[in-house]
Amino acid sequence: MPSHPESSLEAGLVALKEGNYYAAITQLEPIASSQNQSNTCLQAKVGLVMAYARTGESLKAIALCENLISSSNSQVQEWAKRALEHLIKSQKRHRKAKNTETGFVPVNNSSQQKPQDSIPERNIDNRYVANTGFMSIRGSRKTEASSIYWRQARRAKVWQPLRKPNLMLSTLSMLLTAGTFISLFWVLQAILRFSMGLINLILDKLPYLKPLQLLYSDPSSLILVCLLVLIGLSPWLLDWLLASFYGQQQLSKEVLNTHSREAVRVIQRTYQQRHWPVVKLRILPMAAPIMLTYGNLPHTARIVVSQGLLDQLADDEIATIYALGLGQIDRWDFMVMSLVLLVTLPFYELYQQASAWGNKESQPIWNWMATGLTCLFYGIWCLLTGTALLHSRFRLYYSDRNAAEITGNPNGLIRALLKIAIGVADDIKNQQHTCRQLESLNILAPISYQQSLSLGSMANHLPFESFFMWENFNPYRRWFTINNSHPLMGDRIQRLCQIACHWHLETELHLTGQESCPVKPQSFLLQISPWLGIPLGFVLAGLFWIIWQTAFALHLLNLKWIYDDWSFVTGFLMIGFSIGTVMRINAFFPDIKPLTLQTDYYLPNLLSDPTVLPIDSVSVRLVGKLLGRRGISNFLAQDLTLESNTGLVKLNHIPWLGQPINPQEWIGRQIIVTGWLRRGATPWIDIQTLETQTGKTINSPHPIWSTVLAVAALAWGAYIVLTAQSVPI
Repeated sequence: MPSHPESSLEAGLVALKEGNYYAAITQLEPIASSQNQSNTCLQAKVGLVMAYARTGESLKAIALCENLISSSNSQVQEWAKRALEHLIKSQKRHRKAKNTETGFVPVNNSSQQKPQDSIPERNIDNRYVANTGFMSIRGSRKTEASSIYWRQARRAKVWQPLRKPNLMLSTLSMLLTAGTFISLFWVLQAILRFSMGLINLILDKLPYLKPLQLLYSDPSSLILVCLLVLIGLSPWLLDWLLASFYGQQQLSKEVLNTHSREAVRVIQRTYQQRHWPVVKLRILPMAAPIMLTYGNLPHTARIVVSQGLLDQLADDEIATIYALGLGQIDRWDFMVMSLVLLVTLPFYELYQQASAWGNKESQPIWNWMATGLTCLFYGIWCLLTGTALLHSRFRLYYSDRNAAEITGNPNGLIRALLKIAIGVADDIKNQQHTCRQLESLNILAPISYQQSLSLGSMANHLPFESFFMWENFNPYRRWFTINNSHPLMGDRIQRLCQIACHWHLETELHLTGQESCPVKPQSFLLQISPWLGIPLGFVLAGLFWIIWQTAFALHLLNLKWIYDDWSFVTGFLMIGFSIGTVMRINAFFPDIKPLTLQTDYYLPNLLSDPTVLPIDSVSVRLVGKLLGRRGISNFLAQDLTLESNTGLVKLNHIPWLGQPINPQEWIGRQIIVTGWLRRGATPWIDIQTLETQTGKTINSPHPIWSTVLAVAALAWGAYIVLTAQSVPI
């Protein structure tokens, strides 16, 4: 055994993390026996409490907790009180169950073990955790959530109702609901009209065939009637779809009661207060934690949870997630979201079936046909899902608020959301790809799987408070959620903490109350320069119009086409977009120099910087396993993730034409990624190169494709301007 106390502490903590509890006790007992109040001694005692608990020596663990309660360190006292409470509750629970063991039952590795049976923990190494000032120990269990210290901040016993949203916000919510329906209708109409026109065009070109007159008619009325019918039938149609393709089953109250008695009480109380028939409960047989609600009325509503959610969350946390679903039902906007899910699911299943067919075909012609269909169906699914992005982000703020008000437990909801993120990240790591349920149901999930990648996987390396620094304090953060289905997690957690403070509760996370961090406006303007180029195009078009009209009035020109064809405005918009893209390329993709490359060790620090924007990229060279879907379902490289020692990071790859190697061929293998790490609503890496340990390389020429896009936009805009209709006078 090392003679130096610090070395012994280090060895004991390592043994504890690896599950070697008796070795940890041997290392830590000599340090803890000292009567001083040094940090080393206190850390050793904390580790001993956990080791005793896991080896069944509950009396020793309880005695040591009582000793720590008298410590002069307030944070140690807080931790010890929580641990003692858990130990005593666990003893009583097992005695009632007539367990033969009289002490604390060691936490096993089963995913069925409930987190509340263990003493509170938090991720740390042998160092202090930011914003907490004290350390705790990682365990060796299947889920990351079970190895993290949770403050277990209390709930409100009596609470005042929150102030109702003002009329403006309520009106905005109604407008968003109506706007989502109109957007869905418009996209479906555009897709159907394009398809009808394409069919008639093909029929017109083929011999002996004529275009169908029916396809020249306006499909608007038919689409509107179909959407209204689908709204009316959505509960039963979604029941059938989810049962057929995802194995959804009914969930009885008795089974739910074994996981969370409070959830059953919350459901019954809420429906009794509103005089509704009790909501129908469903369950999905999947390991990833997820919840969704669908229906068209409160009387026909369904709340669906996964088995993973019931297994990984504590009693009160499950109740808050059900309250989250009840809050969505209470707002009625779940009707339109159910419609969006009902319309998008068939296209996602067509995407799955087309990719499965293509993977089986050995003939190149059929394989390429299946690839084209796969990309087509996936593109349609993305378009239709995109109609609900804004509404999906907005409604979660209200459902969080309603869930906190129903249960009086905003801290429980915070823990539940964070554990869901951790569970989703664990599922992606275990399956080595994003499962189809997570992607296809993402629009209705409490947390998006994209958010969960880095947040959930880095919980053992980066405190939540540090990870949320960017999401809470970057002044431009909300601009980067435009293409996201969910609001920033840090934003949601901060609002829940405000509710807890309003009820005079300690918060689960200690988020600092500082103002927004200073970020140079020039960086943000350069970030959005391609889109700023569009209004610049309007300005150029206006100047062009004035100059042309002046020249015409002075009889310098004898063409009057500008009066007859305004398509030149579109041309200038394309030119403006091209100018903005060219201005951003060098700043967006700076040269990667070997001496400036950052490694996996610095990844947590890079993601916790609240002052950076995506354009402030960091050159990185990371080693890890490549995760993602195999086959043509990932032809667009939409599901590529790097699993490093620190966590999961989304990869953005653009293929080069004629490249013989596809990244899908390396899925599951150790690779080296070189590229630009960017901090946005979802952290990601724009790949420059992928390398294997054998030296094979795949290039991802992002700067070249950006240049190609800019040149194409410029050429297209110039063509429109030069070929506009000219009418001589």
